[in-house]
Order: sequence, then C-alpha cells, then structure tokens
Amino acid sequence: MTTRRAVIVGGSHAGVQLAGSLRQEGWTDEITIIGEEAVLPYHRPPLSKAYLAGKHTLDELAIRSAEFYNKQEIHLVDATVEAIDRSAGLLSLSTGEEVPYDKLALCTGARPRRLPVPGVDLAGVYYLRSAADVEMIREESSPGRRVVIIGGGYIGLETAASLRALGLQVTVLEATERVLERVTAPEVSAFFDRIHRQEGVNIRTGALVEALSGDVRIREVFLSSGESIPADLVIVGIGVEPNTELAADAGLLVDNGVVIDGQSRTSDRNIMAAGDCASHDMARYGRRIRLESVPSAGEQAKVAAATICGKSKNIAALPWFWSDQYDLKLQIAGLNTGYDEVVLSGDPTRGREFTCFYLRAGELIAADCINRPRDFIFSKRAITQQLRISRAELVLAGSP
Repeated sequence: MTTRRAVIVGGSHAGVQLAGSLRQEGWTDEITIIGEEAVLPYHRPPLSKAYLAGKHTLDELAIRSAEFYNKQEIHLVDATVEAIDRSAGLLSLSTGEEVPYDKLALCTGARPRRLPVPGVDLAGVYYLRSAADVEMIREESSPGRRVVIIGGGYIGLETAASLRALGLQVTVLEATERVLERVTAPEVSAFFDRIHRQEGVNIRTGALVEALSGDVRIREVFLSSGESIPADLVIVGIGVEPNTELAADAGLLVDNGVVIDGQSRTSDRNIMAAGDCASHDMARYGRRIRLESVPSAGEQAKVAAATICGKSKNIAALPWFWSDQYDLKLQIAGLNTGYDEVVLSGDPTRGREFTCFYLRAGELIAADCINRPRDFIFSKRAITQQLRISRAELVLAGSP
C-alpha cells in the first residue's frame, strides 16, 4: 500500500492538536509538523503572564512532551516553508528540501503588527509573540527600569501586570480613549483602568505615538501632543496580523485569514487551515470571523483532522477567551459584536470581581466574567443553548 503523508505547517496549538487528533481519528500514515522554532511547540498565552514573570520555564510550557511525538510517530522539522506547489503536492523549505504531501494543514498563526513610526528599529524596542521575545525582554527587566508599553489591549495590560510584579516602572500608552476599547464595554475598561492604576501603572489614553528616539537604543517616546516620555525599553502590543502570505502565494482564498469552510477546508480540498491564520463564517454572529483564541484553534484543528480522515464534523463551539492580570481571572464567553445593552452583576467600581453581560435585542450574546467562574460556566451554557434569560436573573447570576 502507498504511504500517505499529512504535513502540518506551524508548530502552534492548532498544529499540535491537529497532529494528535489525526492519530485519534485513525490516521496511521506519516505526520510531519514543520515549525520555525528549534524547540518543542509551547503554550503561547503564558508568555505575557507567568513566563514573563519568571514563574515557568520553557520546558514547563511545552504543549506535549518529546515522548508524545515519538510515541505517536509525529516528525518535527525545524524549517520555514517558502512555497506550496499544489499541483505537485510539494512544499519548498528554507533548507532547500522539498517535502511531498497528500494532505496539508496550514496552522501558521499570526505575527505582531508593526508600529509605523520612526525609531522602531532602535535597541530596546520589542514585540511580544515568541519565547525568544520574552527572554530578551526579561534580560532588560531590572527593578526600577522604565518601560513604555504601546497598546492598551489584552497583551499590553497582561505585560504591564507582569512587569509591575518584577518591580519596573510601567507606562501604558493607548491611542483610543480607553483601554480595551475595541473589545469591551466602557464599564469593563474603567474597571481594568482602575485596577492597573491602583497597582502603580501609569495609563495614558488618547496617546498617539509619533516617534521613538535615541542614539543606538531607545531613550524617549514622542507623542503627537509634543510630549516626550523617557523609556529604558519599549514593548509594542498593537495587535497581530495573520500569516497568510504562503496561502495567498499558492492561490488559496484569503480574506482576513485563510478562508475555511465549516469543515476547516480551504479553497483547495486537500489543504486545511486552523488557528489564528484562519477565518470562517459564523452564522451565530452573521459574519466571517478570524478568532485569536486557543480553544477555537483547538476545535478547528480537531475538525480539520476529522475532515482529512474522511469524517464529517463541523466547527460549532462557542468562542471563549481568557486573560490573567494580577489576581484577576477574566473569562470571556461569546463575542459581543453588535451588542446594544449591558447588564452588570456586581459593582465594577468597587472590589475585584463582577460580570458584564452583553445583550443584543434582549438576547444574551457574550459575557465578561472577572473572578466569577460560575458566571462564566452559566454564560457559556446560556449562550450556546440560546436560553432566554431575564435581566433580573443576570443581575443575580453571581449571587451565592
């Protein structure tokens, strides 16, 4: 019998899940994961949290042990895929090798969005996406040093919390009028603004960065207002962009991510995609969405594995996310896109726990649960089952 080859591009959460799920679905032939880092694939969410704070080693962040790959006969290759020849079923690698495939999965993830101002190439300016990025930042994170974080989203705030724990002086610059403006209600933004200020973070909103300045390394951050902020290091966290160039060059359909259907197939039926690089239609929210979420990446990968093995599964799970900052555990159920009302359970102006429920035309579509795991479980079930919950019930959701 001819041996079939399944090749996964990207040593990501999606890539590792897809490889393991292939074995679970009955794939007995070759599996290869091609990744660009010469280490075992690792969990990325802790990078801006426990790993930056020095609470975990890289070995402890490994998604799977070396024994897992050996036992499951999953071959890991450290290389960059430079091109896909779909007609020949071949991948061209940076090593000069060509790797044949019968089924291909793109789990190429995303990369940090670059700050488009002068001075971004100065020493001491960092982006935070890989373990290598964090290791360089930690080398410069001595207590008392001044760090400016550009971007008041989840990555920026998580990084701020970790660096405050290391004793650095932290300033967060957010271009919009509130932190987390793109993803949360004003009440949630105000809560995190309050907590970070109480923890000693200097938060500046409406702060447009015009240039970074220094001789060889960063010394100052200049704002459009004419103000300058001294900095010993700068961390840029202004979002990510999906790695779709490989797919686009191969002629696959791309629309804010590699376009996939409900079975994780791209426009080529022999090529799947999953994770941060993939986008698909979500009927629940009425639009095409690219999710930057480990749980969603895992589900897409499981569906892709089933599809490769000739089975029928669909991407259906409710999106959910989380963020850890200080002693706060934020758990997010659903997407709040298009919400027209919020209902609060608890008081976000006091204490360190509450839930913000998002409604659209009276229907619960999402929830931000801070230190309220029971509300999170309740919200996932209610949104998934499309239960009709009264506003009074939501207010009381977190009560004993």
